[in-house]
Amino acid sequence: MTFLRKTVLPTAFVIALGAVGGLLAKVAGLPLPYMLGSLLATALLTVTRPQTLPEGYRFPNDFRKVFIGLVGLSIGASITREVVASLPSAIYSFGALTLFVPLVHAINYTIFRKLGRYDHPTAFFAATPGGLMESILMGEGRGADIRLLTMQQFLRIITVVTLLPVGLSLWYGHPVGSAGGMSLSRSGADLHHFPEVIVALTVGILLSRIPFLPAGQLVGPMLVGMVCTLTGLLVIEVPSYMISGAQVVIGASLGARFVGIRPGMLIKGMGLALTSVGGMLVVGGIMAMLLRPITGEHFDVLLISFAPGGVTEMALVALSLQVNPAFVTLHHIYRIVLTIIEMPLAWKFAERRGLD
Repeated sequence: MTFLRKTVLPTAFVIALGAVGGLLAKVAGLPLPYMLGSLLATALLTVTRPQTLPEGYRFPNDFRKVFIGLVGLSIGASITREVVASLPSAIYSFGALTLFVPLVHAINYTIFRKLGRYDHPTAFFAATPGGLMESILMGEGRGADIRLLTMQQFLRIITVVTLLPVGLSLWYGHPVGSAGGMSLSRSGADLHHFPEVIVALTVGILLSRIPFLPAGQLVGPMLVGMVCTLTGLLVIEVPSYMISGAQVVIGASLGARFVGIRPGMLIKGMGLALTSVGGMLVVGGIMAMLLRPITGEHFDVLLISFAPGGVTEMALVALSLQVNPAFVTLHHIYRIVLTIIEMPLAWKFAERRGLD
């Protein structure tokens, strides 16, 4: 009975609130509406009325893992043979991304450490240019302030996926991204292949338990989805409403962690996010200009590929611009994977050097 009152009912309430926030964000035409709307709705509650939830409440992690795995599986399934075939033409932009990730990580760390006065672990993991879930999971295990870390990582995404599509919409004179009504889910996807999705998701969750796999709850299912798609072993088709539901749960679970964050902290965090994202877009823009004559790709396509926002939203923007979404998706998946690899290596380097 205590578990029902302190965990089940509050979790159901938080998810319901997140769903309402997601629907309102969708109606308002916001980018990545279900995740960001859910996050904003639950964060608003926890910041302004923390007493609404039981003292010491934490969103059930095992429950959240299922939905993180579903998103990871869908991302992995987006790595088709077309994406793999485009690898040779992306070698130069991949090389630039390899420099981009550690460079902007170092710049962001300076911003959060020197301007924001965050402690070393919080500044380090808040500074990563991608891998939201991975950064939060790794930072949580290394003593970061999970409230500030979650806030800054989501403010990064909010800033990028709001300003970039809005800016491009104004530039082109029509909506782009999810505001343009597009979806990354396969057209007509239904429950016909759902048993295969369950099998792949189960294997991915089991794979996520491998100790050395960074952020395994996302990466494990992502690897399974990629293998299934490339080999044709299983058909991974997840209906769009399931992906939307998963985003609501993930957004709500993170928004529930904002207990204790004061409005002043949010204002400060937004200022730091604007500074950080502005710096990353400048670096990405410079690299895009240098890569344009080498790759033959348009500047805006390359900028979208470097912009440190959500994989889904950046792919949606690419679709709206009628360019190959595989090119953009490939770069953002690589950015996430590179960030996952770079984070523990950079953390160990900083510890050995005694950097703080």
